[in-house]
This record gives sequence, C-alpha cells and structure tokens, in this order.
Amino acid sequence: MRLFDLHCDTLYRAFTENSTLFNDDFHISFNKASRITPYIQCLAVWIPDEYRGDNAVKLFCGCVKKLEEQINGTDIVRCRIEDDLRRVKESNGKGIVLTVEGGAVLDGKLENIAKLKSEGVKMMTLTWNGTNELGDGVGVENAGGLTEFGRRAVKEMEKNNIVVDISHASEKMFYDVAQITEKPFAASHSDSKEVCPHRRNLTDEQFNVIKQRGGIVGLNFCRDFLNKTATNAKMYDIIRNAEHFLSLGGEKTVAIGGDFDGADIPCDMKGLEAMPDLYEMFLHHNYSESLVEDIFFNNAFRFFQKSF
Repeated sequence: MRLFDLHCDTLYRAFTENSTLFNDDFHISFNKASRITPYIQCLAVWIPDEYRGDNAVKLFCGCVKKLEEQINGTDIVRCRIEDDLRRVKESNGKGIVLTVEGGAVLDGKLENIAKLKSEGVKMMTLTWNGTNELGDGVGVENAGGLTEFGRRAVKEMEKNNIVVDISHASEKMFYDVAQITEKPFAASHSDSKEVCPHRRNLTDEQFNVIKQRGGIVGLNFCRDFLNKTATNAKMYDIIRNAEHFLSLGGEKTVAIGGDFDGADIPCDMKGLEAMPDLYEMFLHHNYSESLVEDIFFNNAFRFFQKSF
C-alpha cells in the first residue's frame, strides 16, 4: 500500500528523548515501513506552549539537526522540491516533508519565515492549544483570532510556499485565516466535531470551507478525537470520521494525519504497522480502491505537489 501522512511527532520524540527515527518502540519507525511503498511522512517539529523566543528556535534547530543526522547515508529523501516528491513516488521510496507545529518558532519575527523555508519547512500549524504571537489556540478561554503579527505572518507564509495549517487554531483564528488567505490551507490532523464533539475537531462548516478552497484535512488517530468515550476508540472510528467528511463531498479533501507519537491511539492499533490493516478495513467497508488510494496517498500528494 501507499501512504502519505500529514502529521506525526516522531522527530520531536527522537530529539527530546535522545532516540532515533528507527526506534521500534515509537508509533513510527522507518524500520516498520517495509509494507508501505511509497511512504511519505510529514515530520513535525512540535513547539509546546511553554516554549518561546530563543527556546523555541533552539528546539527547532535541534530537531532539524537530528533529522539530518538520522537520514544521512540512508535512502530516505528530504522532499524540498516537487521533483523530490515525484522521485519518491516513482521509485516506491521513502520521503520526509518537514513541518512545524506551533508558530512560536518564529520568535515574533517575520524574517524567520524565510529561514524556515530555507530549512525545507513546507507547512506550519499556527498555534498549539495556547496563545502565541500569531493568536489563540483552541485551549484559550474566550479565544480571539489572528493578531496583527499573525495576519502578516500568514501572508508571508503564503509568499514562501509554506502551507498554513489550522489544526489547533481557535474558531476565530480559523475564520480569520479563511478570510485573508489566497491559497488552499490545511487541517493536518483534525477529525469531525459531528462524530466526536471535541474542541479540536472541525465543524461541518469549517470542513466545507477547507474543501471549497482546495485544501486538505488529515484524519487524526487520537482516541479523544475519534470517540466520545475515548477508551472505547477503535480503528473503525477512523472510518466513521472519514465517512462523515465523505458525506460532505470530501472525496478529494480527506487524507491521513495520524498524529502518531503525539497522541494516545486506539487500543487495536500499535502504530505505523497497523496502516495496511486500516487500508484493508476501508476496502471491506465497501469503499472503492480508487477512493481509498486517494485518502491514503493521492489527495495529500496532489495537494503538496501544488503547494511546493
């Protein structure tokens, strides 16, 4: 099977736990990908809410250094340009797209967006759950939207071909982004609020805005976002969320954004090695193979082809 996953926290774990991208105790290990070809993984540098200023920048730089050390001498491709994506696809290889989860990495400076671009960052989540220089996340009481700096940053991200990612954004921030952006944007790891009414999930209206703009939504495997009773969450709940988005016409919008190594996942799912089983589960629920291929690979591949 083929897989393009929009979000995981494996790189952050590898750096902060002094481990590797080949640790089989993590949800994602590139050792586990033998049944997945091609495999393109967005690796996020998570910036926790307590990181600000130099600490946020140092965390990012440390993670990038770890990434370079880990893939040096391997056949894993850092996807910096469109040709890299195409090469991974055509060779049934392995590729990495570098992303950031948390706009605090900018240290409140617009010029740092160009620096992210130079490091190969292709997508950035504007906030985590709290407040940063760009605006408020979903965990902020009486949350506002984008700050004036946040508005300028979103415009600068678009100029630098860094995808704006609204997962974790407050509702006001979401609609500010929808109003001022000119390019398609993403919710890299978010599920349906209609299926599971968690604050991190998307309303139908939000999903439709992303869809109409040509954006992408990655299905999150966090059990709290999949099922009202988190401890009951199973892989089938991923299909339930996909099914709802598909009922809204999301055949070319829905993708995978598993949140591996950043969330508690369903009890019947160990990690990356469960993805072929999830793929088969979709097929057994009478989804056409072409639609399942779109969800697991093609939609994300096409989206990033255009954004690169």
